[in-house]
Amino acid sequence: MPRNILVCVAWPYVNNAPHLGHIAGMNMPADIFARYHRLAGNNVAMVSGSDMHGTPTALRAIDDGVTPEEIAGRYHEIWSNSFKQMDFSYDIYTHTHTDHHRDVVHDLFRVLDEKDLFHEATQSMPYSLAEQRFLSDRFVEGTCPHCGYEAARGDQCDNCSRTLDPIDLIDIRSKRDGSKPEFRDTKHLYFKLSAFQEKLEEWVEGKTGWRPNVRNGTLNYLREGLHDRAITRDIQWGVPIPVEGYESKRVYVWFEAVMGYLSATKLLAQEQGEPDGWKRFWEDDSAETYYFQGKDNVSFHTILWPAILMGYGGLNLPTDVVANEYLNLGDTGFSKSRGNAVWLPDYLERYDVDPLRYYLSSIMPETSDSEFTWAGFLAANNNELVATLGNFVHRVLTITTRSFDGAVPEPGDLDDTDRAALDACDTALNDVAAALDARRFRDGLRAAMALAQHGNRYIDQKQPWATVKQDKAAAATALWTGLNIIATLRTVFSPFLPSSCEKIHDMLGLAGDVASGGWNRAEVSVGGKLASPTPLFRKLDESIVEEENARLGQPTQENPG
Repeated sequence: MPRNILVCVAWPYVNNAPHLGHIAGMNMPADIFARYHRLAGNNVAMVSGSDMHGTPTALRAIDDGVTPEEIAGRYHEIWSNSFKQMDFSYDIYTHTHTDHHRDVVHDLFRVLDEKDLFHEATQSMPYSLAEQRFLSDRFVEGTCPHCGYEAARGDQCDNCSRTLDPIDLIDIRSKRDGSKPEFRDTKHLYFKLSAFQEKLEEWVEGKTGWRPNVRNGTLNYLREGLHDRAITRDIQWGVPIPVEGYESKRVYVWFEAVMGYLSATKLLAQEQGEPDGWKRFWEDDSAETYYFQGKDNVSFHTILWPAILMGYGGLNLPTDVVANEYLNLGDTGFSKSRGNAVWLPDYLERYDVDPLRYYLSSIMPETSDSEFTWAGFLAANNNELVATLGNFVHRVLTITTRSFDGAVPEPGDLDDTDRAALDACDTALNDVAAALDARRFRDGLRAAMALAQHGNRYIDQKQPWATVKQDKAAAATALWTGLNIIATLRTVFSPFLPSSCEKIHDMLGLAGDVASGGWNRAEVSVGGKLASPTPLFRKLDESIVEEENARLGQPTQENPG
């Protein structure tokens, strides 16, 4: 029976262009996972969107002298278009600045309020004398009281991932002008997070299949004891608060943005003409929900969002929070704010999509930080995609079309080597499927590439380019077997390299597209017409390493610095 699988991808702040660190940590694994499950015949909804109301967007608007709405809209289009170019298979990629999202947030808010899960309290917040206004979360920075990191934000420390309040910061200062704000009292609504301490501990203790960094980090956080969290902020940009007396405040973005997973799923159901379709993912007990995040986002998805869901009632909690570590660039991490990045729009102007998808999948920071280098990208493209996968596909198809009038030849009796090659196809299908279902994406990619390596060894041993002159039947058997390996490679690489696998599908002369074939070998039909083979990948010159390294640190057109 098909499984109902909801793939939830972290909502990026849209105050700048996307860089490769974003997509390696969240979008790539989510897309691979969603594509695999669609091929396996499961019901999948992959949802996300742009977090329009983050304070980084408001900060960027002040710097550029425009409205936050203009900044958010501009960069939402850049992110959305970049994701389309990357072949990310979102069923919906929306944003939080819509009436629909506001209504969903208000519904959740009202139910939690009715259940007495909010309380009002006075909070001491930083106030800028120069700007005559309160400074919320990312408008301030200082030293983290937990780890000593000197550039911690007012909502979170990027170094130790602890959530913070501005008053926690040591030597607090305004990010705008470096001045020291004074603290003034202001009233806010608080979510009674502490009421969910025992429920969350019991729930997380049972998640033995989670990645150790996610489960252990969450349990450590819980052991420190949960505190009620403010859900309103003194800011004009965001979702209004449906409470009298709070007209000048907005819903705090951490509380509102996670609700986007639900609002996006509901919007998708409406767009598909099935308004209640969202319930199969959120209310059906057998449904599975997977949240793809960076490690700095873990607590929002293992503590804060689950507490909101528990409080609301009747909605599924996360099955897994698939949090990657950081992808570094050289010795430092990718950073929008510091301009230390390989910007995705820049990459897409110069190179093909699938080599990037492949390289990022091969170095995906699943259990520890990993490093992007242009030398590594070049080697992955030339030595693996071109020399291994592309070479095998091209030479088998070239020899077959040239020697058998562009059609699939009829095989003779199979020997042990032929049968072992076909067995390797079945092994690859099983191994890749098991790895991807378990969210072990690098293992899945290695299992897929192992089949391409096996195919090359098989063809080298059989040498059909030579035997076709003396024993055409033997060559036909070898090439038929090789075509079946290619048909399997088309399947197992499809979650990673969708565009290239569609090209393989077309060259094999198969009907429909890869998705229509499901997760199987799709045995080629004897006599079936093959299309003229064309190279899948292009070899890159070694000069790109020096050229691209020279570009690092330079602003993009979308990122003027």
